[in-house]
Amino acid sequence: MAASIGEAWRQASQRIDRLDARLLIEHVSGCTHAALIARPEQLLLPDQMARLEELLARRINGEPLAYLVGSADFYGFEFAVSPAVLIPRPDTEVLVDLAAERAQRLAAPRIVDLGTGSGVVAVTLARLCPGADISAVDFSPDALDVARANAASHQARVSFLCGDWYAPLGEARFDLIVSNPPYVAEADPHLQQNGLPFEPQAALTDGRAGGDGLSCICAIVKGAATHLSPGGWLLLEHGYDQATKVRALLVAEGFSDVSSWPDQAGIERVTGACLR
Repeated sequence: MAASIGEAWRQASQRIDRLDARLLIEHVSGCTHAALIARPEQLLLPDQMARLEELLARRINGEPLAYLVGSADFYGFEFAVSPAVLIPRPDTEVLVDLAAERAQRLAAPRIVDLGTGSGVVAVTLARLCPGADISAVDFSPDALDVARANAASHQARVSFLCGDWYAPLGEARFDLIVSNPPYVAEADPHLQQNGLPFEPQAALTDGRAGGDGLSCICAIVKGAATHLSPGGWLLLEHGYDQATKVRALLVAEGFSDVSSWPDQAGIERVTGACLR
């Protein structure tokens, strides 16, 4: 049965969050928020109604909205996402801020983003630092397909490489290494909440039974000195309770200026250090 977009929004809002319902209506109908408000009598076509019903069922089942609409906002930009990549979080904007601050001091900085996923960090840095030479690495070909599409849509100059951490980089050195690696402990109950079961588990945890979430961070820290130029920085996003351990790893590897920085909630979210 046909329904207007206004009526469909009202009915959908009884089943899921009102904002989520609105965004799904806009997604399937192609209308804007302004059009939804100004012309609520506009009818949804039968195929649009069927598509809306499918998406509502998936949202009720806990699937993240970003996967349903195929995009998410990050740092004021819109990025494509799929179940092959993590949905970007505002916490990661701290990593971008810190990286951009350091990169913008250099005329032509060389930057590598390890575990790039959807490419949001690398692409955003390319937008903020147009003179930078940026590489991005991920072991997942599917994730790299998403990242390449995002780079193309934002006209960002990024070189994408498939492999495990430093493996595809050869002997290249960089002024800045950034990473938002898997850091969630294997037994963390949060993995069963907030849509995380739908996101790629290999991008959340290292997959080790009983793992504490630090093995990927350890691998990045231990390999950083051979891929940083003198005076270069390593910046790592990590879990809410891992800053002290990450600082200790960096000190043990001989880094200087070891520091941690908070996210918007005041939680230490990024830790970094300089290679002297």
